[in-house]
Amino acid sequence: MDNSATTHRNLPGFMILVFLLASLFQAVPAKAKGTFEGDRDSINSSVSSFNQIKQINAGVLSVGYVDVGSVTGEPVILLHGWPYDIHAYQEVASILVARGHRVIVPYLRGHGTTRFLYADTPRNGQQSALAIDIVAFMDALKIDKAIIGGFDWGARTANIIAALWPERCKALVSVSGYLIGSQQANKAPLTPKAELSWWYQFYFATERGRAGYEASTRDFAKLIWETASPQWHFTEATFNESAIAFDNPDHVAIVIDNYRWRLGLAEGERKYDDFEKKLAAAPVISVPTVTLEGDANGAPHPDPAKYAAKFKGKYIHHTITGGIGHNLPQEAPRAFADAILEAAAFTR
Repeated sequence: MDNSATTHRNLPGFMILVFLLASLFQAVPAKAKGTFEGDRDSINSSVSSFNQIKQINAGVLSVGYVDVGSVTGEPVILLHGWPYDIHAYQEVASILVARGHRVIVPYLRGHGTTRFLYADTPRNGQQSALAIDIVAFMDALKIDKAIIGGFDWGARTANIIAALWPERCKALVSVSGYLIGSQQANKAPLTPKAELSWWYQFYFATERGRAGYEASTRDFAKLIWETASPQWHFTEATFNESAIAFDNPDHVAIVIDNYRWRLGLAEGERKYDDFEKKLAAAPVISVPTVTLEGDANGAPHPDPAKYAAKFKGKYIHHTITGGIGHNLPQEAPRAFADAILEAAAFTR
């Protein structure tokens, strides 16, 4: 037999086989770096689970949330901001589930399927109320301690839990760093340029602003997406997937109250006064922390150098490059997931 002739005849089929095998290896998502072939089912399952919302009564709310990954995995609670929703973490969850974590993403009050249990509960958007919602949510799920991450409202909420209830926060990942504020601190006027960046806060302080947001909620939210992340070319489908969360019957009331409370135009509830007094003192955060900032964040945000001293435990900051804006978890999911893994490593 002429072996060289046989090899020549089978070469096309061999090359096709090599090409197919190479394609399979390339099909493993780059954003899931460090995962194995057997993790694909976990990744696909976690993505599809964002369409399978669970509900649980916690505090004054029935909280809508997704819960993906093994129930025995180290819990990670991820908190979204405004005007965003749980889908900001869909790809992040895939990566973390593949690394063995249990990932839980709740809708904040006024978003998605989260509802108030009683009609007479004040539709209060003050900072401590949102934090207590999440502590009650952890209690309802029987989670004593978790890694907590967030951006925008979610970062502030995570900051507050880490500061006031450090025993519940194993580690913290916070986009834009230290965001705890107070009505007293917000009394002082800023520079004209800085005030301009808060235009929507002043708009919401008026009845015209409330009516305008109610009439054009989705258009308003899209404008914020565009200005806060000027280099993020999101699709209509991506926006619409999150915009459904703004159809919540309490959404407008919570958003308006949140920004009016910050300016001292809404009083808040007396039962939260003690918490707000503690927060007004700008307490330090002692839990292990990773802070992140996008290099193209178009929303108002502090200079990382100005808040580094507020973190007294193990701490590191990363600025994420490549035109990353305000919605960092959705724009740079690998970077955010890596920060969660880095924060988890701080605790070992």
